[in-house]
Amino acid sequence: MRSAGLDPVTRGWITQRARESPEGLSSWIADKFGITRRTANLWLATIVAQGFLKATGTTHKVYSIGPNVEFSFFVPVVGLDENQLWLDRILPWLDAIPDNVIRICHHGFTEMVNNACDHSEGKELWVRLRVDASVVEMIVDDDGVGIFNKVQRALNLPDPRLSLLELAKGRFTTDPKNHSGEGIFFSSRMFDDFAIHADGLIFSHQDGTKFDYLFEGEQAEKGTMVVMRIARNSTRVPNDVFFQFAAPDEFTFDRTIVPMKLARLGNENLVSRSQAKRVILRFDRFSFVDLDFNGIPTIGQAFADEIFRVYAKAHPEIKLSYSNCVPEVELMIRRALAHVE
Repeated sequence: MRSAGLDPVTRGWITQRARESPEGLSSWIADKFGITRRTANLWLATIVAQGFLKATGTTHKVYSIGPNVEFSFFVPVVGLDENQLWLDRILPWLDAIPDNVIRICHHGFTEMVNNACDHSEGKELWVRLRVDASVVEMIVDDDGVGIFNKVQRALNLPDPRLSLLELAKGRFTTDPKNHSGEGIFFSSRMFDDFAIHADGLIFSHQDGTKFDYLFEGEQAEKGTMVVMRIARNSTRVPNDVFFQFAAPDEFTFDRTIVPMKLARLGNENLVSRSQAKRVILRFDRFSFVDLDFNGIPTIGQAFADEIFRVYAKAHPEIKLSYSNCVPEVELMIRRALAHVE
């Protein structure tokens, strides 16, 4: 097997070999990639300088895994066990990572792999792990049905962009018998950066913000790609997120924050009852709903009335609240509340 140079894939092969069998690494590289021992040693020196390997000894160097990790692989979806994949292919590379970060990575990785296996209708996953001095990054990319189009069809939404609003609410699944619909919601809030790329759209959540973002990207290839990043020194633990949205003493996911920016299509204003009905879809899955109006400059009287009077009166068991309103938006909400009998 000849190689034109030391690319990331080749480096991944070499670091994997160093983990499994560190003795005689230079000879193994020369034989496997059809290069001279001198070139093999130059490659090893480069990998050590990049932080992916550590070398001990002088005459007969012994190599071990360095602080940096970067590799990727393909794996078939059929028969895939997400936890075994984690144990076999990801966890062994995280031995220098704090336990709380490992638990978050374990949760996010297995949830996203399971989603791809059960929902994407794809045949293959591409998985990437990258670790450097500051960040752990994982990517799970399937070749199946894009998640936003699939959610659109399942809920009969008029536009795939509204799928992001449903994912932001949480508790949505196309397979309620086997899934709670909580995987993406909680995973997106555990990581510092979490993004889903599919169908030419990007759903993004960043730590420090209560709400989610929608971006329109380039027309994506088939499938769904999930990117998860967290700082190596993060102090967050999974229960920090679970308890934030759980009912006291019940541990049930009973509250959500709805980013109203995701209810807008393009630059449209939120003025109509039909737009309000898009927003309140599936509110009955929760006991507490906070509508976050960050970035919304104005709303219409009919829009506010449909949510804060009509829906609130019909569903008194659901506690509605609102936040981050500019004065004009709050005025419309207060007018609607004033007419609640």
